[in-house]
Amino acid sequence: MKNSRRSLLATLVAASFVVMAPMSAFAEKKIVLGFSQIGAESEWRTANTNSIKETAAKEGIDLKFSDAQQKQENQIKALRSFIAQKVDVIAFAPVVESGWDTVLKEIKAAKIPVILTDRSVDSKDTSLYVTFMGSDFTEEGRKAGRWLVEKAKTMKGDINVVELQGTVGSGPAIDRKKGFEEIIKAEPRIKIIRSQTGDFTRAKGKEVMEAFLKAEGKKINVLYAHNDDMAIGAIQAIEEAGLKPSKDITIISVDAVKGAFEAMMAGKLDVTVECSPLLGPQLMSAVKDLMAGKTLPRRIVTVEGIFPMEVAAKEFPNRKY
Repeated sequence: MKNSRRSLLATLVAASFVVMAPMSAFAEKKIVLGFSQIGAESEWRTANTNSIKETAAKEGIDLKFSDAQQKQENQIKALRSFIAQKVDVIAFAPVVESGWDTVLKEIKAAKIPVILTDRSVDSKDTSLYVTFMGSDFTEEGRKAGRWLVEKAKTMKGDINVVELQGTVGSGPAIDRKKGFEEIIKAEPRIKIIRSQTGDFTRAKGKEVMEAFLKAEGKKINVLYAHNDDMAIGAIQAIEEAGLKPSKDITIISVDAVKGAFEAMMAGKLDVTVECSPLLGPQLMSAVKDLMAGKTLPRRIVTVEGIFPMEVAAKEFPNRKY
């Protein structure tokens, strides 16, 4: 009788171990997130990358990170690599808007949810991604335009604008241009006389501004740069041409990175429109919600402001990027 009881007890213990082992293994399993980043083209992007890496580590999410060096083909390779690795969720910041349908369909076939961060895609099939989180780039352009229309009240004659666009075909470049143009129509004196890509980099911003100055010289009244890095590069070109930034040429840019605040405090930049790169907490929260079976909103918009030169010194200590 004792032997049969011992045998029954051993069987029950073994059975409970079989039942419990997978549960404990499941509890220890980390969420695996594949993230394809555009590159490291600006202060903004570096802050964005750091926010994502730091928050993933803090939240215990296994992050598979890939830097595309601003090339779409590298992003597509990374996304296919994430499929092969069978990650739980894929997130990426698309370098340009078009050309994603094929790889997104492959991800959908693998039943891996996709989150778009910072920039969107122009796919007509919106079932290919779960949500798009980030800034409203068109509204950023509008904010820049509204500031200039107000500033125009203190300016005489025609107001000639040169525009440093972001990467050709990228969401921010398309939308920041569209939003700005939509607002400046209200003031017929404001005219964009030159517009060219500076690819969101400081070096290219300087190079293109040099070309603008050679072509238009003192006819230029305003520079509208789609990001702070290009504006900072352009400031160098303006100074090297013997002109004073902000005094001779009014300068408007987008991002609100620390470098822009330093330029404003030095009296060389007039205003910067905020575009927050700190998307890490928002992204990791969305990843966890997805894995918990929750439904995400189709659009998650980041709340942002605008900072003219007058508030730069006061606001600077609060900047995290």
